[in-house]
Amino acid sequence: MVTSFLAAVTAFIATHPHLAYAAVLLLALSESIPVIGVVVPGTAVIVAVSALVPTGVVTLWPLLAAVTAGAIVGDGVSFWVGHRYHREILHAWPLDRNPALIARSEAFFARHGDKSVFLARFAPGVRAFIPLLAGMLRMSPRRFYFANILSAFAWAPAHILPGVLIGASFSLFGSAAKPLAVLVVLLAVLAWVVVHAVRFALRRGMPFLSGVAEQARLRLRGNQAWWARIVLSLLDPSRPDTKGLALLALVLVGAAWLFFGILEDVVSGDPLVRADTSIYSALQDLRSRAGDTVMITITELGDTFVVTAVTVAVFLWLAWKRAWRTGAYWLAAVAGASLLNTVIKVALHRARPGDLLYTGWSVFSFPSGHSTVNIVLYGFLAFLIARELSAAWRLPIALGATLLTFLIAFSRLYLGAHWFSDVAGGLAFGTVWLTALGFSYLRKPAERVGASELLIIGCATLALAGGVNIYRHHAFDVDRYAIWETTPTMPAETWWATGWQGLPVWRIDLTGEVEEPLTAQYAGSLPSLREMLLRKGWRSPPPWTPVNFLSWLTTSVDAAALPVVPRLSNGELPDLTLILESGAALKESRLVLRLWAFDLDLVNGTPSPVWVGSVVEERLERPLSLFTLAFTQPAMNRPRDILAEALQSGRLVSRPGVVANADWDGRLLLVRERPQPMRPYL
Repeated sequence: MVTSFLAAVTAFIATHPHLAYAAVLLLALSESIPVIGVVVPGTAVIVAVSALVPTGVVTLWPLLAAVTAGAIVGDGVSFWVGHRYHREILHAWPLDRNPALIARSEAFFARHGDKSVFLARFAPGVRAFIPLLAGMLRMSPRRFYFANILSAFAWAPAHILPGVLIGASFSLFGSAAKPLAVLVVLLAVLAWVVVHAVRFALRRGMPFLSGVAEQARLRLRGNQAWWARIVLSLLDPSRPDTKGLALLALVLVGAAWLFFGILEDVVSGDPLVRADTSIYSALQDLRSRAGDTVMITITELGDTFVVTAVTVAVFLWLAWKRAWRTGAYWLAAVAGASLLNTVIKVALHRARPGDLLYTGWSVFSFPSGHSTVNIVLYGFLAFLIARELSAAWRLPIALGATLLTFLIAFSRLYLGAHWFSDVAGGLAFGTVWLTALGFSYLRKPAERVGASELLIIGCATLALAGGVNIYRHHAFDVDRYAIWETTPTMPAETWWATGWQGLPVWRIDLTGEVEEPLTAQYAGSLPSLREMLLRKGWRSPPPWTPVNFLSWLTTSVDAAALPVVPRLSNGELPDLTLILESGAALKESRLVLRLWAFDLDLVNGTPSPVWVGSVVEERLERPLSLFTLAFTQPAMNRPRDILAEALQSGRLVSRPGVVANADWDGRLLLVRERPQPMRPYL
C-alpha cells in the first residue's frame, strides 16, 4: 500500500483497461446471483473503481456499459434459473441455508409485485433473490426484462457517478492523485470485508456467547461470593439488556486481546513495530498540500482544547438534568482515559516518528492520545444519545461517532504524528476503557439525559470549539506537520570504509517480517549498473501481462520467461529487477537481483545515490505437473558471488555482529560506479 506499489497497480490497469471492465461486469453480474450476491463486494468495488475515471486509468462510457450489461445479464441468469427449476431450487445447497432471506424476498415480491424487480435492484439482501423468485412465479419475460433493463440503466449511474465525483476531488492532491485513487479502491474492499466479518461474528458469536453465559450461570448458581453475584446479575436472562451486555463482553475481550497484543509487539519490537516504518513511509509519500490542510483541520478537532470543551458542555447539561450518576461516569470516562493514556506513555517512553515540537509528556508516542480519548469521548456520547432515541436513529448516531473518531485517528497517521501501532493501540485501549465503563453503567437504572438536546449541545460545542481551535492554531500546526524533505549525506570514502555498516541488514516486508539479507550495496547511477549487467548476461524479467500471468499455470515454461513476483522493502518496490539463468538445469533455476533506493546521498563532488539490494536464487517446482511455483532458496553466498564476478569492481566486506551460518557467511558486496574518463578537448 505504498506509492510505488499503487503506481504499479495503476499503470497495470491503465495498460490493460479491458481487465477492469471485465471485472466490474462480473461483479455487477454476481450482485444478482443468489448467495453469491450477498458475499461478493460488487457494489463497493464498482464505486471504488469509478474513482479512477478522472485519472484517465479507466474511461466512463465503457465502465457504464460494462456495469449495465453485467446487471442485466445477472438478473437474466437468475430469472432463467427460477423459471427452469421452480421452487425445487430453493431446497438445494446453498439456498437452503438462507431461509430467512428467502422469506424476506418473498414478502418483498408479494408487497410490490412486478415493481419489485426494479426496486430490488437498490435493496441490499433481497436484490439477489427477487429475479429468481420472479422466474419461479412465472412472471412474463417481457415485463421482467423491461423492469430489468430499466433498473440497470438507473442502477449503474447511481453507483458509478458518485465514485467519479470522489475521484474528481483527487485532483487536489496533485501527483499523488492516482496512487491515492487506487488506495481508495483497496480501502473500499477492506471496509466491505470488515463490515461483513463483523456481521458474521455477531451472527455466529451471539448464540455462542448465549451458550457460554448459560453454562456460566449454571456453574455459579449457589455461589455466594460477591463477584459471583455480580456475574449472575449480568447473566440474568430476564434482564432486558442481556444481549447488549453479551455484545459488550465480546467487544471487551476482543479489544483487550488486541491492545495487549500490540503492547507486547511495542515492548519486544516484533513485526508490527517493524511494519510501522513501512506504513509511515507509505502515507508520507501520499501527502500533498491540500491533503495536509484537510488532515490538520481534522486533527485539530481532536485536540485537548476541543475535548475539554465538549466534556464540560456535556457535563453541565447532565448536571442541569440532575443526571448526577451519568455525569460522574462521563467525567470518569474522559478523564480516566486521558490519565491512563498518559501513564502508559510515560512508562514506555516511546519516541514519535519525528520532531513535531511537542513538549512534556506529549513527546511520547504510545498509545496515541487523540485516538484513545476521542473514541471514549464520542463513543460514550453516542451511547448516551442512542439509548433514548428510536432504533432508526441509532445507526446514524453510531456511524457518525465512529467516522469522526477514525478520521481523527487516521489524521495522526497521515501527518506522521504517530506510528500505526500507536493509533491502533490507542483505539483498542479506548475501546477497552469504554466497554468496561459500559458494563458498570448498565448495571444501574437508566437516567434520562434528554438525547435530542444532548446531541445538539455536543455538535454545537464541537463546531464552536473546533472552529476556535482551528483559527488559533492552524498556522502553527501547518509548520509543525510540514514535510521536511532533507536527504542525509555522507562522504563517499566514509561509506566505502565503514559507513555501509549503518545501512539495513535485512529486507523488511510490509507486515514487518524479516526476510532475506541485503547482500549488496551500490553507489552510483542505476542505469549504468543496469547496462553493465546486461552486457554480462543478466536480463530484464518479462513484464506482468495477462499472457505472462497465465504462464504460471503451465509446466513447460522456462525460468527466464516468468515474470518476477514483486517484493517490498520498507514499503517500497524495487527500483531495479534483473534475472540471470543459473544452475545445471537452466530452465529450472534463476538468480533474481532487486535493488531499492536508500535515503542517503554520498558527497564526492556531485551527490551520488545509494542502493541496497538482495540477490537470491529461485528454483521452480511443478506440483502434480499442473502449474509452476518459484521458491526462494535460503543460500545467499553463491548468488552474491556470481553478482560480484559480473561486476568485478566491488569488494566483499563482513557484517559486524552477524553470525555466519551455512546459508549466509555474513558478507555483502560493495560496489561503486567508476568515474568516467575525461575526453580530450578538441
